[in-house]
Amino acid sequence: MTRKQRRLSLIGGAGLVLAFAFGLVTYALNDQIVFFYAPSDVKEKGVEPGSRIRLGGLVEEGSLKRERDGAVFFSITDTANVVPVQYTGILPDLFREGQGVVAEGRFDASGAFTADNVLAKHDENYMPPEVADALKKQGVWQHGEESSLQEGMVQ
Repeated sequence: MTRKQRRLSLIGGAGLVLAFAFGLVTYALNDQIVFFYAPSDVKEKGVEPGSRIRLGGLVEEGSLKRERDGAVFFSITDTANVVPVQYTGILPDLFREGQGVVAEGRFDASGAFTADNVLAKHDENYMPPEVADALKKQGVWQHGEESSLQEGMVQ
């Protein structure tokens, strides 16, 4: 083997090792990826039962029901579509009807969404960008223009 051939085989071998390592990392992180969906996205695209997603939108007015065993039932809407959610646990202090929320969980085989984590927006100026974009797309963005913090920076 000439010097040039050894160098090319060494570079090729290193490339294969890197490609294999990349494949292993991608495979390991595949279960950690959580996609965001609005209720309209769930209806349009459909979500496979058991796949983990983040469902975001507004808590539908009049949909909140609390059970004695700690189970909470509510619906998330983007005003075009509604997805019923079941959650067992303590809700964030700022959780209430008409407010922005992101629920993280899975759809079961019957199509019911069971959340294991619920996040509420933390003040009147913040909403996760994905939720805000979905609401703007539906024409329901209630905050109006950009946040007052950004307006203050412009002046």
